[in-house]
Formats: sequence, C-alpha cells, structure tokens
Amino acid sequence: MIRAGVAVIDITPPPGLLMAGFAARTEPAEGAHDPLTVRALAVDETVLVVADVIGFHQEMSARVRARCGLPDENVMLCATHTHGGPVSMLGRLHAAADSGYLGRLEDACVTAIDQARDRRVDAELFFAAGDDPDVARNRRHDDGPIDRTLPVLTVRRTDGDVLAILVNYACHPVVLGADNRQWTGDYPHFVRAELEASNPGATAIFLTGCIGDLNTGHSAEASISLAGNPARSFPTAEAIGKRIAEAVAEGKDRPLGTDCSAALTSVTLTFERREQAPFESLRLSWLDEAAHSDQARAELLKIWADWARDIAPRPLDPLPERVAMFDWGGMILIGMPGEIFAATALDLRAALGDRPVMLAGFCDDNPGYIPPREEYRFGGYEVDEAHRFYGQPATIAPGCAEAIRDAALAITGVRHV
Repeated sequence: MIRAGVAVIDITPPPGLLMAGFAARTEPAEGAHDPLTVRALAVDETVLVVADVIGFHQEMSARVRARCGLPDENVMLCATHTHGGPVSMLGRLHAAADSGYLGRLEDACVTAIDQARDRRVDAELFFAAGDDPDVARNRRHDDGPIDRTLPVLTVRRTDGDVLAILVNYACHPVVLGADNRQWTGDYPHFVRAELEASNPGATAIFLTGCIGDLNTGHSAEASISLAGNPARSFPTAEAIGKRIAEAVAEGKDRPLGTDCSAALTSVTLTFERREQAPFESLRLSWLDEAAHSDQARAELLKIWADWARDIAPRPLDPLPERVAMFDWGGMILIGMPGEIFAATALDLRAALGDRPVMLAGFCDDNPGYIPPREEYRFGGYEVDEAHRFYGQPATIAPGCAEAIRDAALAITGVRHV
C-alpha cells in the first residue's frame, strides 16, 4: 500500500498579460477559453507537479523545492508547454514576464505540493499502455521518429474509486496557433476534461513527453503567421483531446508494487555557435529584411535583431541541469529539461526494455531545444534559430541530448549500448 494525494490550483491569468510561445503574437490575451492549472500528485514522499505554462526557469523550480521542505530529488516540476499560456520564464521567449504573475505561479506550485501531501490516503497504483492515438507527427521529417506510446498511471483508493489518472504523451500543445488570444491548456485540457468526465471525482494530469520535433502535422515555420487556420482551432483541439482520452481507456491496468523512491543526477549543457557572420552585420540585415516583410515575419526578425545586439555577445557559459527519476512501484518516471526529441525518447525506451516508463520533457527548466546529434546536419528552426527566441547566446551543442539520455539511464541502473 502506498499513500497518495492530489491537488489542483487555478493559475489562470487575467486578460491583458502577454502570451508565450509565438513570436508573431504581440497582442495580450483577451480572456480565457479554459482554466490554466497547477496539478500535483503526491506518492508517498515524492511529488510530481505539472503546470499549464510553457516552461519553468530553473531558478523558480529551485525556490519551489526549497520552500516545500522535501529532499531535492523528491520533487519534479513539469510544464505542459502549452502555447496558450502566459510568459512564465524570466529572460526567455523574448516577451516580458509579469513579476506579479510569476510570484503567483511559484506560490501555486508550493501550495499544490502542500495540499497534495496533506490529502494523502491509502491507495494502489496501476499501470497501463493505452492504444496509439495516432495524433503526433514528426514536423522535421516525413518519415521521422515518433514516440507512439501512451503510458497511463491510475491511482485508486482502497475502495476502488479512481483518485488520479496520469497520462503521458508526446505531441506539442500547439493545436491553437498565433492567432489565438484566449488562455488555454490546448489539447491537454480536453484530455483531462474527458477523463474526469468518465471518472467522476478523479483528477486527471497530463504529462508532456519528448516533443521537440513532434506536433499534429505542421512545420515550425507555419506558426510564424497570424492567419487563422481551421485545422488549428478549439474544435480540433477538443477532437484530439477526446481521441487521446479514448485511447487511454483502451489500456489494460496491471497493479504496480508499493516501493517508491527518487533519484537525481546532473548534466552540463554546452553551446555551439551556428551563425558565421558578425553579430552587427546580422542585426542590420535582419532589420532591413523586417522593413520589407509582413507583420508576423517582421516581428520575428526584430527579435533576432535584438538577440544579435543584446544576447549573442554573451559568453557561452555551460548550463547545469537536473535529470530526475521517480520509481513508483516499479514504474519509472524520468524528468528531463527542455525540448527533447523523439529519437532520445525511443533510445530510452529501447534501453529500458519492458519496464513501465513515463518520460517528461520541460522538467525543472526549459532552456530550449536539445536535438540528438544526427539532427544538426539538417539545420532548421529547432537547430539554427530557436535559441534566439529562447534568449540563449547560441544553439545547445551536439552531444547534450546523448548526455541527458545517458544520465537518465544511469540513475535507473541501465547502461546505454
């Protein structure tokens, strides 16, 4: 028997704050389509926290862990990475963060942890593999890798009622595009709503997987537009959410054990410059191009110009990051920073074999895209450009994804071959 508890805290911002995730979207939010939340699941002395934001900065994550009083390895803070939420990281993704909201977000995470722990009851854990919902597509390569797994953890009270459902899937929450100005959890909101409607009294938590190159089928460049797209709408997000929830329901539960533990290790991310021209030459050329571009493209180019002036000249200091693991009754949950690609997830799954596994990106920090080594030769937004939007002085270097993979395996006791 384990002890488990859940908590949900509303973190929906008021209208008028800037939204995160799309360079083309410069106007503030007009209202809320659905509530943004922080959701916490406590299992014995460990706690998983998932928030409807684009990412956490590692400095906020460290403050939350310090405030909750648990050992450092016993808390994971993850983001769903919705692009329908507020600016949640200082100094990243270009748009200015609201300091009052950042304080509210931090407090909500601490409160969710405390409440989930206070509400723990005797419970049992069950694991299932849902059917492939066939939603995710590799946005960089037509035949590129996709993590098609749909791991599901169900927490049941001793009377059999469902306390919580934790769903892990890898697909960017960017069904809604840059034209949307309503706060939204995107398709994960609809996954949760459908599962909670089918399981009255239960709390559903959506854990975003390794999605750096996965979305529902459009290129990253397609988001540099304010034009509406019927395929990127709330009805589409709802249909996708219901499809995933239905696939969850097809999984067959099997009981897990009662031993729970946590482990933590660190990796150091390094940076590599992809730009060859002098920064001032780049800045002037981007400003010139912006003067002859449509509004959405011009906004992106102005961000790049600001980057060339303010951020690119910074030293390429290494960035220490956390890789965390929970072992919940034999199910391994691995939390990794940033936008991890599908190939890294598939490497981890292959090495871990038949063990029940959940893989979370955006855990404790979101420094940007972390491509596997083989992706650098293809270039593209994720490799050549995204670091400018993320506020990093250069691209995260080749080999970092493999270092994260190997660190994750090391704390599970498995060695990559």
